[in-house]
Amino acid sequence: MKNSQASESHNNADDDLLPEYNFDYRKPLPNRFASQQEKASLTVTLDADVAEIFKTSEAVNNALRALLSAIPKTER
Repeated sequence: MKNSQASESHNNADDDLLPEYNFDYRKPLPNRFASQQEKASLTVTLDADVAEIFKTSEAVNNALRALLSAIPKTER
């Protein structure tokens, strides 16, 4: 038995999406949001025991900077 409600909603007249879009790649526009990105970020997942100690990214960064200051620059 077909689900008539699902097939009716697919053909809904309020649906704005077209089955196909043709883009003119000869007229590209710059990304207006690109300048809002401050700098690239990196996501690192902490193990649960480490995350219990370091609650914020600022705390992790401070600890890592302290560790880096203890390493001689020739070893970096």
